[in-house]
Amino acid sequence: MKPALSDQKPAPRTIRRSREPSFQVGSMSTFKWLAFITLATAILPVLHAEPHCPGNVASLRLRLVQRSLIIAPVVINHNGPYDLLVDTGAQLTTVDPALAGELHLKIDGTTGFVGVGFRTRPSFAHLDLLEAGSHAVANPLVVFQNLGNLHTADPQIRGILGGNFLGHFDLFLDYAHNMLCLDDAKLMRPQIKRKHIGLVTPSHREGGVLLTEPLIISIHLSGLPGKTLLQLLDSGTNVPLLYDSGKDMAGGFSVSGSIRDYGLEGTERVFVVLPPQDMQIGTLTVHQISFVTPAATGKDIPKIEVDGLLPTAIFRRVYISYADRFVVLEPW
Repeated sequence: MKPALSDQKPAPRTIRRSREPSFQVGSMSTFKWLAFITLATAILPVLHAEPHCPGNVASLRLRLVQRSLIIAPVVINHNGPYDLLVDTGAQLTTVDPALAGELHLKIDGTTGFVGVGFRTRPSFAHLDLLEAGSHAVANPLVVFQNLGNLHTADPQIRGILGGNFLGHFDLFLDYAHNMLCLDDAKLMRPQIKRKHIGLVTPSHREGGVLLTEPLIISIHLSGLPGKTLLQLLDSGTNVPLLYDSGKDMAGGFSVSGSIRDYGLEGTERVFVVLPPQDMQIGTLTVHQISFVTPAATGKDIPKIEVDGLLPTAIFRRVYISYADRFVVLEPW
């Protein structure tokens, strides 16, 4: 999956209108909780080369926090740019309350977020326009949420760019060159040569509303032979995660260490580190991946249809087609 090396052509400005959600205020729960664990060592090498997007679409220059989390400049209601975390695992775009105040956003109501060890009811609003590079989405929903230890890692982060923006485009993440490419005309598609991996569509629980279908893939781990795990492909986390969704996922592993961390609400969480596993995704094998799992499982684990989170940063490049429901993964 090698990007084209010819000169980039300027991309026309595109504006998409966000699909208006049809949910009662307070009835929606998030599909993802933010798992951001501070690590002592980086997981990516640093490479330097002149980057180009496949199909000569315009690129969006990025910076990485702890060399794994993608931070992009985003313009909100013609103000900014502000640094937002690009999060393929988040259904909605989020801004911190201080930024919401600076932008004088009018609250439209409250909704429910459920995570490991916390439940919150953040306010939400509608923006006039949300812009990243040459692409824009009109009238997107945005929630107000404290960003917890994201601010500890980098106080410049002002929010999270979620699926209700990203889902309007084909998306290409190039970690080797700190580059994000967005494409609404499928110009990148012919340049992506690796095998397509189909996304799993979960059953929707009664009363739940999904503005964007989650990016779920099936994996197999060498430590759990014969067991299929569903993982949310997530650029908003930096650690592969398994959690107990009633299937005793960690039962087949021994524990090789532990990590203490603090969640969005300041609650201490303890994760145990599992021994490295070989991971199979279709015909693709990724060797020696270390997952973590919460030390205390049970009532604090969200009741959702996946078995954990898989960071996009463990791959060199990632191509995502939201519309056609497949991804292409290139290992390091």
